[in-house]
Amino acid sequence: MDDTKKSALLSEASLLSAAFALGTNPVAVKYAVGYVPALPFVALRFTAAGLVLLVLLLFLEQGSRVRRKDLLPMAGLGLVGVGLNNVLFTWGVDLTSASNTALIYATPPLWGMLLGFTLGLERPKVRGILGILLAMLGVGIIVYGGLSSGGLAGNLLVSGAAVCWGMYTALSIFMLRRYSPLVVAAYTMLVAGLAVLPFAYPDIARADWGTVSAGAWAATAYSAFFVAAFGFSAWQWGISRIGANRVLVYQYLITLTGVVASVLVLGESLGVNQFIGAAVIFCGVYLGRRQ
Repeated sequence: MDDTKKSALLSEASLLSAAFALGTNPVAVKYAVGYVPALPFVALRFTAAGLVLLVLLLFLEQGSRVRRKDLLPMAGLGLVGVGLNNVLFTWGVDLTSASNTALIYATPPLWGMLLGFTLGLERPKVRGILGILLAMLGVGIIVYGGLSSGGLAGNLLVSGAAVCWGMYTALSIFMLRRYSPLVVAAYTMLVAGLAVLPFAYPDIARADWGTVSAGAWAATAYSAFFVAAFGFSAWQWGISRIGANRVLVYQYLITLTGVVASVLVLGESLGVNQFIGAAVIFCGVYLGRRQ
């Protein structure tokens, strides 16, 4: 097998495993925050993931350091794109279904594109604008469904998290021009975890940690190491090698994995609003990001 085929297979394997990790994350988070308070969960998850990635950097990319002039932009990227994103995500998934979370999280590519339009990074096209409007409509349908199911607040929080993730995707381009995906992931995650820690301390002090089940700790570890540390890095690495024209297949796979895992593991059911909203979102993402 030649080097080109090996590289292609590695990219496919990287993206498939990342899609599985990222897709199953809403289920892991929803289970874990049933026992672990949301802010301590976010602080623990990303501090641990960031430290693991920094250790990997010592072995895989020796000498990789962030220049002083890039420290503030990297910190801002971590605070909004990882910290705020995952605080909203964790609060949201605790208040809505994991399947709703997975469906709404199909939209970040379009929010990133919208920011790219605003910053002049991408030229607005009719199909892109239409795709964004369709995605907004699809999210609106799912959020509206929360009025009757009691998940409205959670759906809105997850929608905010999806916007933050889209912003991270767009703004990380500037850092990825200077640093590897592993460097960007390590520093932004560590910044996010440490930034949330002071806000999490009151909950850490009050929580009865003896009542946290082994399953909840396992879900926390899964979300920190397999999803955050491995999944995100594998996703960035794979995407950087296959190009933007094939991203949508794996984006849809993440969503599909999340919905299936929600049904199989948590026993959630899908309503009419979710099916309609999902179809509209998928059409919007496809139309907006079609190459």
